[in-house]
Amino acid sequence: MKKIILTGATGFIGWHSLPFLLSRGYEVHAVTSRHIPLDNSSIQWHTLDLLNPDQVGALVRAVQPTHILHLAWYTVPGRYWTSPENLKWVKQGEHLAGEFKQCGGKRIVTAGTCAEYDWSFGYCSEEVTPIKPVTLYGEAKDSLHMRMDEIFKDSAISSAWGRLFFPFGPGEHPSKLVSSVVSALLQGNPALVTEGRQVRDYLYIEDVAEAFVQLLDSTVTGPVNIGSGTPVSIREIIELIGEKTGHRNLIHYGGKSDIGSETPTIVADNRRLLHEVGWRQKHDMGSGIDKTISWWRAKIGKSKMI
Repeated sequence: MKKIILTGATGFIGWHSLPFLLSRGYEVHAVTSRHIPLDNSSIQWHTLDLLNPDQVGALVRAVQPTHILHLAWYTVPGRYWTSPENLKWVKQGEHLAGEFKQCGGKRIVTAGTCAEYDWSFGYCSEEVTPIKPVTLYGEAKDSLHMRMDEIFKDSAISSAWGRLFFPFGPGEHPSKLVSSVVSALLQGNPALVTEGRQVRDYLYIEDVAEAFVQLLDSTVTGPVNIGSGTPVSIREIIELIGEKTGHRNLIHYGGKSDIGSETPTIVADNRRLLHEVGWRQKHDMGSGIDKTISWWRAKIGKSKMI
C-alpha cells in the first residue's frame, strides 16, 4: 500500500495534485490549515499547524506514510520573497524530514523553486546553472534542500527536489499575471501591465501537478526542474488573453512598472523531467489560457449571482 502525506493540499498545486495521486493508487492523507473540504470521501483530511512540531510528529507517527509530497510553504503574494516566515518553513521541512526518516518512509518529493538559481544565466539547468539565490525565499528553499540531503544521506529514503518555475491556471491567486489579466478583462476593466518584454517559462497547473506526482512515483533523485522548457514573453501571454477574451483594447502596456522584473529571461532546462521521469506536457499555452478563462468566467458569474 502506497500511503502518502500531502502538505499544502488545499493550495494551488496541492489541490490539483489530488486526482493524480488517487489515480496512481495512493492512500491520500491531505494536510491543510484551513477547513476540511467535504467533496471527496476517498481522501483522508487532517487539519493541523505544520509549524507545530508536536502536531507534525503525531501525524507522521499515526499515518506511517510510505511517501510524502511536501508542497506547503509561506506564499503570500508580494511578501514571500523577503518574509522571515521563510525561515520557519526551513525548520518545519527539516523536522518533517526527520520524522519521516524515523518512521521508515520510502520516498519524499519537496517543492523547490527556480529562484534558487543564478538568474543571470537565463536558461536554468540542474547540472550546470549555479545556485545563487538573491531573495530570502530562494535562500530558504536552497537551505532546506541541503538540509534534507544531509538528513537522508546514508538512509534508504529516496528524495527528489522539484524546482518550480511559473505555474498558472484555475485557483491561482488573483494578483498573479495570468489571473489578474483574465479577471480584469472578463469584467471589462483595464488591465495595467508592464511592457511585457521579459521571457519566462509558464506551465499550466494540471501539468505542474502531474509532473510532481509523476516525479514522486519515479525513482529519480536530486533536483528536477518543473517547467515547460519553452520560452514565452509576458507580452505574448497578455496578447493571447486579450484575443481570447475579445478585450485587447483594455490592455494598457506600461501601466505597471517593470521594477522587480528586470531579469530578461528565466527558462527551465526540463530534460531530466522529460527523459528520466518520463513526463509529457498535455496543455500548450493556448489550451491552458482557455481553461483559465472558463474557470474565471464561471467564478465571476457565480459571484455576481450572490
